[in-house]
Amino acid sequence: MNLYLRLLMTLLRAWRAPRLAPGDTLERQLRVLPNDLDINGHMNNGRYLTVVDLMLVEYFVRTGFATAMLRQGWRPMSGGSLISYRRGLNPFQVYTLRFRLDATDQHWNYMRFEFVRGDRVCAAGYMKGAAVGRGGLVPNQESYAAMGLVPPAHALPLPVRDWIAAEQGVMNAAW
Repeated sequence: MNLYLRLLMTLLRAWRAPRLAPGDTLERQLRVLPNDLDINGHMNNGRYLTVVDLMLVEYFVRTGFATAMLRQGWRPMSGGSLISYRRGLNPFQVYTLRFRLDATDQHWNYMRFEFVRGDRVCAAGYMKGAAVGRGGLVPNQESYAAMGLVPPAHALPLPVRDWIAAEQGVMNAAW
C-alpha cells in the first residue's frame, strides 16, 4: 500500500477517534505489507521508523497538538531516533505498535515505541520531536500552553539520558 494512502487513512482514523491526553498509550494493530519488505524478505529497518512517523501523526491529531501547531504556524521536527531490533517481522504478519509520550525536557518530547508480535517485542526505541517556529525550537512550556496544558513532569528515563549523552558524543566527534 502506498505510504500516502496510509497517511490519508491515518489522518481519517485520527480525526474520528477519541482524544488522547499526552502520556496516553496509543496502540495500533498493523500488518507487514509487501512494500514494507527488504531484500531479505522481512520488514525493512527504515520502514519501522516510517510507521512510527504515522503513529506520531495520529498522536499529534488526537492530542490536539496538530491543531495548535497549525494555529501558531509551527511545524513538527524530529530530532532523532534510537531503535533496537530483536526479531524480524515477516510478510503479512500482524503486529501491534505501542506508542506513548514518555518524557519531556525544555524543547524535546521523547516518545517510546514498541513493535510487538504476540507477547514478544520485535523492535523498540525512542524518537524525539519538537515544534519549530520562526525563531527555532518552541519551548515545551509554550507549545503545551497552546493546547491548554502544562508539559508532563516525568523524569527522563535512563535509556533517554544515555541516548542524549551518546548523541552529544557522536556530534562532538563529527568532522
